[in-house]
Amino acid sequence: MKPEANAILNTDCCIVGSGPAGLMLGYLLVRAGLRVVVIEKHADFLRDFRGDTIHPSTLEIMHQLGLVEELLQLPHQRAEKLQAEIAGQEVTMADFSRLPVQYRFIAFMPQWDFLNFLAQQSARFAGFTLLQSTTFDRFIDNQGRVGGIHAITEQGPVEIRSQLVVGADGRNSAVRAAAGLTSQAFGASRDVVWFRLDKQQGDPTWGMGHKGPRQNFIVIDRGEYWQCGYTIPKGEFAALQTAGLEPFKAAIAQVAPFDVARLSQIDDWQQFKLLSIRIDRLDSWMKPGVLCIGDAAHAMSPIGGVGVNLAIQDAVAAANYLTQPLRRGDVTLRDLAKVQKRRQFPTVATQFLQIKMSSNKRKPGKKSPMPTLIRRFPFLRFVFGRLIGLGFRMEKPRFSG
Repeated sequence: MKPEANAILNTDCCIVGSGPAGLMLGYLLVRAGLRVVVIEKHADFLRDFRGDTIHPSTLEIMHQLGLVEELLQLPHQRAEKLQAEIAGQEVTMADFSRLPVQYRFIAFMPQWDFLNFLAQQSARFAGFTLLQSTTFDRFIDNQGRVGGIHAITEQGPVEIRSQLVVGADGRNSAVRAAAGLTSQAFGASRDVVWFRLDKQQGDPTWGMGHKGPRQNFIVIDRGEYWQCGYTIPKGEFAALQTAGLEPFKAAIAQVAPFDVARLSQIDDWQQFKLLSIRIDRLDSWMKPGVLCIGDAAHAMSPIGGVGVNLAIQDAVAAANYLTQPLRRGDVTLRDLAKVQKRRQFPTVATQFLQIKMSSNKRKPGKKSPMPTLIRRFPFLRFVFGRLIGLGFRMEKPRFSG
């Protein structure tokens, strides 16, 4: 849909951001018979280096919605276990084989495929509208509460009037900023530099990935190419650029399953994408007429790849608590607070583990105790499998239309 400039759209819920949280919430609400407008600042979903793990918790939700078999017809790789190389030792960090769900594996699927799938499923309902190449501008004030948004499209400005605005626009959320919501930040010791390498004949198959001997390199199979991630100390990317491209490539080759010659296709810093790791969360996720979910409410570290799945759980909880108030036309601050109350514990607990796992308190040269612990206590791989695969609290969709 491409509305004309200065058009006025009326809807029950306006969602800013068409990532996993925004599209899942949009799908659940429109499936329940509500009108939904989702806006997205990009023209499509084709962006590299996004979280592409669909965990067992998300697969279970898709199963409950009757969508999982169709979803899994899309190209993907499956990981029943998470293998890591720590201090030169191959270790099974997480095993999903005993999870109490239908699908006991992580599906590695390009996020754009997953988002396209959700958008297509949502478009089957007449009440769903997706506006791409559309940016959030400001809120509409409705007697002291938010009553929608002003947005900018390719055709010009539009006004979207709604009972509720949901910020699902990521860690740099414009909705979060405009609402003036305060947050707490928790330090992260490292950043990730992403890049891609073309596949060559004779390349090994690593399945879900390969972590280097210093636990700072990962390879993800993208079908036609390898997506590679290399972690660096926080804030040092500029200094590494100053030191030069060739020394940086040599440092990568020391921990990567590729030699320096294989990295010759990288000849420009523009081929690297820096992900500045941040862990934070809002003190309050809402104000009258506005709710933030997913990364807009709580930025996660990429450790465990759990950010996407937490965002989807947020969306399910939001749909569960807000469908009936939206149907009545009476969404209160108390209704919005129920969503945060439901999702606060899994958010805090997950961030606590991420902070502990990413801390730099171990002395230089001292080996990680993890391989020894997992060998000594094999049940830990199933504990970690549950924490990574299902999280601290699973949500089940209540409304199906």
